Amino acid sequence: MSDSFDTVCAAIAFVLLLTLVAGLLRVWRGPAAEDRMLAAQLFGTTGVGIMLVLSVVLREPALRNVALVLAVLAVLAVVAFVGRVGADPASELPEMPNQRPSQHREDHDVA
Repeated sequence: MSDSFDTVCAAIAFVLLLTLVAGLLRVWRGPAAEDRMLAAQLFGTTGVGIMLVLSVVLREPALRNVALVLAVLAVLAVVAFVGRVGADPASELPEMPNQRPSQHREDHDVA
């Protein structure tokens, strides 16, 4: 492949790695479980992107299958999260030890 194509692929991979670092910071700092779940979804999406770039650069079509599996696993993780939190809106996920106090909406009793 040409040098310019390799440079573009390297730049794309670098940007994708930067999004992983940004997602890691979001997972670490929070503030809420929903933010952490969105960052985990970002990991899945970025992993798919990295696998697709690698499949083109390395000319390894099997990596496309790995990317597809990662995409399905990321969707299943979101479905599980929504199923856990969405089943009982009053339920809260446990706070992380280093988490700052979150600003949740006030729960009101319904008569």
